[in-house]
Amino acid sequence: MSKTVNDLKSPRACEFLGFCKQGADRLNIIVCIKQVPDTTEVRINKETNTIVREGIASIINPFDTYAIEESIRINEKLGGEVTAISMGIPSVEEFIREAIALGSDNGVLLSDRTFAGADTLATAYVLSMGIRKIGKFDLIICGKQSTDGDTAQVGPSLAEKLGIPHTTNVRKIEEIRNGYIKCQRMNDNGYEIVEMSLPAVITVIKEINNPRLPSIKGVMRARQATVHIWNAADVNADKALCGLNGSPTQVVETFVPAHDVTAEMIQGDADQQAKKLVDKLLSIKFPIF
Repeated sequence: MSKTVNDLKSPRACEFLGFCKQGADRLNIIVCIKQVPDTTEVRINKETNTIVREGIASIINPFDTYAIEESIRINEKLGGEVTAISMGIPSVEEFIREAIALGSDNGVLLSDRTFAGADTLATAYVLSMGIRKIGKFDLIICGKQSTDGDTAQVGPSLAEKLGIPHTTNVRKIEEIRNGYIKCQRMNDNGYEIVEMSLPAVITVIKEINNPRLPSIKGVMRARQATVHIWNAADVNADKALCGLNGSPTQVVETFVPAHDVTAEMIQGDADQQAKKLVDKLLSIKFPIF
Protein backbone atom coordinates (compact mmCIF):
# COMPACT_ATOMS: atom_id res chain seq x y z
CA MET A 1 0.00 0.00 0.00
CA SER A 2 1.47 3.33 -1.02
CA LYS A 3 0.66 6.74 0.41
CA THR A 4 1.56 10.06 -1.17
CA VAL A 5 0.30 13.58 -0.62
CA ASN A 6 -0.48 16.01 -3.42
CA ASP A 7 -1.33 19.60 -2.49
CA LEU A 8 -3.19 21.09 -5.45
CA LYS A 9 -4.17 24.73 -5.09
CA SER A 10 -6.22 26.82 -7.49
CA PRO A 11 -6.48 30.48 -6.40
CA ARG A 12 -7.46 31.55 -9.93
CA ALA A 13 -10.40 29.16 -9.94
CA CYS A 14 -11.45 30.33 -6.47
CA GLU A 15 -11.43 33.92 -7.69
CA PHE A 16 -13.49 33.54 -10.88
CA LEU A 17 -16.03 31.24 -9.21
CA GLY A 18 -16.54 33.69 -6.36
CA PHE A 19 -15.44 31.00 -3.93
CA CYS A 20 -14.63 32.09 -0.42
CA LYS A 21 -14.17 29.54 2.35
CA GLN A 22 -12.37 30.73 5.46
CA GLY A 23 -13.18 28.14 8.10
CA ALA A 24 -16.80 27.65 7.06
CA ASP A 25 -17.85 24.02 6.78
CA ARG A 26 -21.16 24.26 4.89
CA LEU A 27 -20.66 22.97 1.39
CA ASN A 28 -22.48 23.62 -1.85
CA ILE A 29 -22.12 20.37 -3.77
CA ILE A 30 -22.93 19.60 -7.40
CA VAL A 31 -23.41 15.95 -8.34
CA CYS A 32 -23.28 14.98 -12.03
CA ILE A 33 -25.51 12.13 -13.20
CA LYS A 34 -26.17 10.41 -16.50
CA GLN A 35 -28.89 8.31 -18.07
CA VAL A 36 -27.68 4.91 -19.33
CA PRO A 37 -29.43 1.87 -20.84
CA ASP A 38 -30.56 -0.72 -18.29
CA THR A 39 -29.14 -3.61 -20.31
CA THR A 40 -25.91 -5.31 -21.25
CA GLU A 41 -27.14 -5.94 -24.80
CA VAL A 42 -26.45 -2.56 -26.36
CA ARG A 43 -27.76 -1.93 -29.89
CA ILE A 44 -25.96 0.45 -32.21
CA ASN A 45 -27.37 2.65 -34.97
CA LYS A 46 -25.12 1.76 -37.93
CA GLU A 47 -25.69 5.11 -39.63
CA THR A 48 -24.93 7.41 -36.71
CA ASN A 49 -22.77 5.03 -34.63
CA THR A 50 -24.75 6.04 -31.55
CA ILE A 51 -26.53 3.89 -28.96
CA VAL A 52 -30.13 2.99 -29.78
CA ARG A 53 -32.13 3.99 -26.70
CA GLU A 54 -35.65 3.52 -28.08
CA GLY A 55 -37.45 0.58 -26.51
CA ILE A 56 -34.78 0.13 -23.83
CA ALA A 57 -35.40 1.06 -20.20
CA SER A 58 -32.97 3.58 -18.72
CA ILE A 59 -31.50 4.04 -15.25
CA ILE A 60 -29.14 6.39 -13.47
CA ASN A 61 -25.59 5.35 -14.27
CA PRO A 62 -24.69 2.94 -11.41
CA PHE A 63 -21.45 4.73 -10.54
CA ASP A 64 -23.41 7.99 -10.24
CA THR A 65 -25.58 6.51 -7.48
CA TYR A 66 -22.47 6.40 -5.29
CA ALA A 67 -21.79 10.04 -6.16
CA ILE A 68 -25.33 10.98 -5.15
CA GLU A 69 -25.06 9.08 -1.87
CA GLU A 70 -21.71 10.64 -0.98
CA SER A 71 -22.99 14.15 -1.70
CA ILE A 72 -25.99 13.55 0.59
CA ARG A 73 -23.80 12.15 3.38
CA ILE A 74 -21.55 15.21 3.26
CA ASN A 75 -24.61 17.46 3.26
CA GLU A 76 -26.07 15.66 6.29
CA LYS A 77 -22.79 16.07 8.16
CA LEU A 78 -21.76 19.60 7.20
CA GLY A 79 -24.91 21.23 5.85
CA GLY A 80 -25.23 23.20 2.65
CA GLU A 81 -26.97 22.28 -0.59
CA VAL A 82 -26.74 19.49 -3.14
CA THR A 83 -27.64 20.19 -6.77
CA ALA A 84 -28.01 17.30 -9.22
CA ILE A 85 -27.17 18.17 -12.82
CA SER A 86 -27.38 16.17 -16.04
CA MET A 87 -27.20 16.70 -19.79
CA GLY A 88 -29.72 14.78 -21.88
CA ILE A 89 -33.11 14.50 -23.50
CA PRO A 90 -36.24 15.84 -21.73
CA SER A 91 -37.08 12.44 -20.19
CA VAL A 92 -33.88 12.64 -18.11
CA GLU A 93 -35.84 14.96 -15.84
CA GLU A 94 -37.23 11.87 -14.09
CA PHE A 95 -33.71 10.86 -13.04
CA ILE A 96 -33.05 14.36 -11.70
CA ARG A 97 -36.20 13.91 -9.61
CA GLU A 98 -34.92 10.52 -8.48
CA ALA A 99 -31.76 12.23 -7.19
CA ILE A 100 -33.96 14.73 -5.35
CA ALA A 101 -36.00 11.88 -3.87
CA LEU A 102 -32.77 10.43 -2.52
CA GLY A 103 -31.85 13.69 -0.81
CA SER A 104 -30.54 16.25 -3.32
CA ASP A 105 -31.94 19.75 -2.82
CA ASN A 106 -32.08 21.06 -6.40
CA GLY A 107 -32.05 19.77 -9.96
CA VAL A 108 -30.82 21.09 -13.30
CA LEU A 109 -31.27 19.47 -16.72
CA LEU A 110 -29.26 20.71 -19.70
CA SER A 111 -31.34 19.79 -22.73
CA ASP A 112 -31.01 21.04 -26.29
CA ARG A 113 -30.87 19.36 -29.71
CA THR A 114 -27.51 21.09 -30.12
CA PHE A 115 -26.10 18.87 -27.36
CA ALA A 116 -26.90 15.60 -29.19
CA GLY A 117 -24.05 13.32 -30.21
CA ALA A 118 -21.52 14.90 -27.84
CA ASP A 119 -18.28 13.12 -27.06
CA THR A 120 -16.71 13.40 -23.61
CA LEU A 121 -15.07 16.77 -24.33
CA ALA A 122 -18.28 18.37 -25.62
CA THR A 123 -20.21 16.86 -22.71
CA ALA A 124 -17.74 18.32 -20.22
CA TYR A 125 -18.02 21.71 -21.94
CA VAL A 126 -21.83 21.81 -21.67
CA LEU A 127 -21.73 20.66 -18.04
CA SER A 128 -19.15 23.33 -17.24
CA MET A 129 -21.35 26.05 -18.73
CA GLY A 130 -24.33 24.79 -16.75
CA ILE A 131 -22.29 24.76 -13.55
CA ARG A 132 -21.05 28.30 -14.23
CA LYS A 133 -24.69 29.40 -14.45
CA ILE A 134 -25.48 27.65 -11.15
CA GLY A 135 -22.77 29.81 -9.61
CA LYS A 136 -20.96 29.33 -6.33
CA PHE A 137 -20.03 25.77 -5.40
CA ASP A 138 -17.44 23.98 -3.31
CA LEU A 139 -17.30 20.43 -4.60
CA ILE A 140 -18.35 18.52 -7.73
CA ILE A 141 -18.82 14.76 -7.40
CA CYS A 142 -19.07 12.43 -10.40
CA GLY A 143 -19.23 8.68 -10.77
CA LYS A 144 -15.98 7.07 -11.88
CA GLN A 145 -17.33 6.35 -15.38
CA SER A 146 -20.53 5.52 -17.23
CA THR A 147 -21.51 1.97 -18.07
CA ASP A 148 -22.34 2.83 -21.69
CA GLY A 149 -19.10 4.68 -22.47
CA ASP A 150 -16.52 3.44 -19.93
CA THR A 151 -14.11 6.29 -20.77
CA ALA A 152 -13.86 7.85 -17.29
CA GLN A 153 -13.01 11.14 -19.03
CA VAL A 154 -15.88 13.50 -18.22
CA GLY A 155 -14.95 14.18 -14.59
CA PRO A 156 -11.33 15.16 -15.27
CA SER A 157 -12.34 17.07 -18.44
CA LEU A 158 -14.95 19.01 -16.46
CA ALA A 159 -12.31 20.02 -13.90
CA GLU A 160 -10.03 21.23 -16.69
CA LYS A 161 -12.86 23.24 -18.25
CA LEU A 162 -13.47 24.94 -14.90
CA GLY A 163 -9.77 25.33 -14.11
CA ILE A 164 -9.96 23.58 -10.74
CA PRO A 165 -8.10 20.59 -9.23
CA HIS A 166 -9.46 17.04 -9.41
CA THR A 167 -8.75 13.48 -8.43
CA THR A 168 -10.27 10.21 -9.59
CA ASN A 169 -11.16 6.77 -8.18
CA VAL A 170 -11.91 8.11 -4.70
CA ARG A 171 -12.79 5.32 -2.28
CA LYS A 172 -13.04 7.45 0.86
CA ILE A 173 -13.20 11.11 1.84
CA GLU A 174 -11.10 11.45 4.97
CA GLU A 175 -11.62 15.10 5.78
CA ILE A 176 -13.14 18.35 4.52
CA ARG A 177 -12.23 21.52 6.39
CA ASN A 178 -10.64 24.94 6.04
CA GLY A 179 -11.12 24.95 2.28
CA TYR A 180 -9.41 21.58 1.71
CA ILE A 181 -10.50 18.03 0.99
CA LYS A 182 -8.44 14.94 1.76
CA CYS A 183 -9.29 11.71 -0.10
CA GLN A 184 -8.12 8.15 -0.46
CA ARG A 185 -7.55 7.51 -4.16
CA MET A 186 -7.48 3.87 -5.25
CA ASN A 187 -4.51 2.76 -7.36
CA ASP A 188 -3.00 -0.54 -8.51
CA ASN A 189 -1.00 -0.99 -5.29
CA GLY A 190 -3.61 0.06 -2.74
CA TYR A 191 -4.36 3.73 -2.29
CA GLU A 192 -2.74 7.13 -2.05
CA ILE A 193 -3.74 10.17 0.02
CA VAL A 194 -4.63 13.21 -2.10
CA GLU A 195 -5.25 16.62 -0.56
CA MET A 196 -6.70 19.42 -2.70
CA SER A 197 -7.94 22.94 -2.21
CA LEU A 198 -11.60 23.62 -2.86
CA PRO A 199 -13.42 24.04 -5.19
CA ALA A 200 -12.51 20.70 -6.76
CA VAL A 201 -13.86 17.73 -8.68
CA ILE A 202 -13.72 14.13 -7.48
CA THR A 203 -14.89 10.93 -9.18
CA VAL A 204 -15.91 8.09 -6.89
CA ILE A 205 -15.89 4.30 -7.03
CA LYS A 206 -18.36 1.83 -5.56
CA GLU A 207 -16.21 1.13 -2.49
CA ILE A 208 -16.99 4.60 -1.12
CA ASN A 209 -20.47 3.82 0.25
CA ASN A 210 -23.73 1.87 -0.01
CA PRO A 211 -26.41 3.96 -1.77
CA ARG A 212 -29.71 4.36 0.06
CA LEU A 213 -33.23 3.89 -1.25
CA PRO A 214 -35.56 6.89 -1.56
CA SER A 215 -37.95 7.56 1.32
CA ILE A 216 -41.67 8.19 0.83
CA LYS A 217 -41.11 11.74 2.05
CA GLY A 218 -38.31 12.16 -0.48
CA VAL A 219 -40.46 10.85 -3.34
CA MET A 220 -43.26 13.26 -2.45
CA ARG A 221 -40.80 16.16 -2.28
CA ALA A 222 -39.31 15.19 -5.66
CA ARG A 223 -42.74 15.26 -7.31
CA GLN A 224 -43.26 18.85 -6.21
CA ALA A 225 -39.71 20.05 -6.82
CA THR A 226 -38.85 22.43 -9.64
CA VAL A 227 -36.27 21.04 -12.05
CA HIS A 228 -34.63 23.83 -14.02
CA ILE A 229 -34.34 22.96 -17.71
CA TRP A 230 -31.75 25.03 -19.54
CA ASN A 231 -30.87 25.07 -23.24
CA ALA A 232 -27.70 26.27 -24.97
CA ALA A 233 -28.79 29.90 -24.91
CA ASP A 234 -29.67 29.74 -21.21
CA VAL A 235 -26.13 28.73 -20.27
CA ASN A 236 -24.49 30.92 -22.92
CA ALA A 237 -22.91 27.88 -24.60
CA ASP A 238 -21.11 28.23 -27.91
CA LYS A 239 -23.00 25.87 -30.24
CA ALA A 240 -19.78 25.23 -32.17
CA LEU A 241 -18.45 23.51 -29.04
CA CYS A 242 -21.57 21.43 -28.37
CA GLY A 243 -22.80 18.07 -29.63
CA LEU A 244 -21.35 16.57 -32.79
CA ASN A 245 -20.02 19.96 -33.94
CA GLY A 246 -17.97 20.32 -30.78
CA SER A 247 -16.72 16.74 -30.64
CA PRO A 248 -13.11 16.35 -31.84
CA THR A 249 -13.45 12.57 -31.57
CA GLN A 250 -15.81 10.70 -33.87
CA VAL A 251 -16.91 7.07 -33.73
CA VAL A 252 -15.86 5.53 -37.06
CA GLU A 253 -17.36 2.09 -36.47
CA THR A 254 -19.15 0.32 -33.65
CA PHE A 255 -20.08 -3.35 -33.63
CA VAL A 256 -20.91 -6.20 -31.30
CA PRO A 257 -18.24 -8.96 -31.55
CA ALA A 258 -19.53 -12.19 -33.07
CA HIS A 259 -19.08 -15.33 -30.98
CA ASP A 260 -18.98 -18.43 -33.20
CA VAL A 261 -17.82 -21.29 -31.01
CA THR A 262 -18.12 -24.96 -32.07
CA ALA A 263 -17.09 -28.09 -30.19
CA GLU A 264 -16.33 -31.60 -31.44
CA MET A 265 -16.44 -34.57 -29.06
CA ILE A 266 -13.75 -37.22 -29.59
CA GLN A 267 -14.93 -40.73 -28.81
CA GLY A 268 -12.95 -43.86 -27.87
CA ASP A 269 -10.48 -44.91 -25.23
CA ALA A 270 -7.49 -42.78 -24.24
CA ASP A 271 -5.20 -44.08 -27.02
CA GLN A 272 -7.90 -43.64 -29.68
CA GLN A 273 -8.73 -40.16 -28.47
CA ALA A 274 -5.05 -39.15 -28.51
CA LYS A 275 -4.59 -40.43 -32.09
CA LYS A 276 -7.76 -38.71 -33.33
CA LEU A 277 -6.74 -35.46 -31.64
CA VAL A 278 -3.26 -35.51 -33.24
CA ASP A 279 -4.76 -36.28 -36.67
CA LYS A 280 -7.23 -33.42 -36.23
CA LEU A 281 -4.53 -30.96 -35.25
CA LEU A 282 -2.34 -32.01 -38.17
CA SER A 283 -5.27 -31.59 -40.59
CA ILE A 284 -5.66 -27.95 -39.60
CA LYS A 285 -1.87 -27.44 -39.67
CA PHE A 286 -1.75 -26.70 -35.95
CA PRO A 287 1.91 -26.41 -34.78
CA ILE A 288 2.28 -29.41 -32.49
CA PHE A 289 6.08 -29.40 -32.25
